[in-house]
Amino acid sequence: MLRLLKFILLLIVIIGATVAGTMLFLNRTSASTPDVQATPAVEAPAAPPVIQAPIFAELEPFTVTLYGELRNRILYTAITLRLDDEASRKQIQDYMPEVRDRILKVLSAQQLVQIQTPQGRDALSSALKTDLSRSFAAQLPGPRVEDVLFTAFVVQ
Repeated sequence: MLRLLKFILLLIVIIGATVAGTMLFLNRTSASTPDVQATPAVEAPAAPPVIQAPIFAELEPFTVTLYGELRNRILYTAITLRLDDEASRKQIQDYMPEVRDRILKVLSAQQLVQIQTPQGRDALSSALKTDLSRSFAAQLPGPRVEDVLFTAFVVQ
């Protein structure tokens, strides 16, 4: 029992010495810190600009018949619009029948050979963006469409 008591006492002394040594080391390190602070202060970097969350308008999928030279094909595509502001999203939602009509007209005018290439899909995206950015009513500016994203694109 006496041995256990001596062991516990020795353990407490070792832990105390470790804590005291650590505190002494940290105090010496922090004492040298004012020299560093005496140098001219460099301005802290400016806070990064707040990035606005993207605004998307997901549209119901489209199914269009593409007329080819040899045979007809079906295009199934889902489209999501990336918009610049909430007013554009509201305008897209308010004029959804006209939005879908414009998209269907552009999709049905496509040639099968063209839309099967990445460049053709990029051209289709640009055409849709241009068409959807036009005004839906004379007194309103057109919605600000940043990008047209294909979330599904299947030709059968």
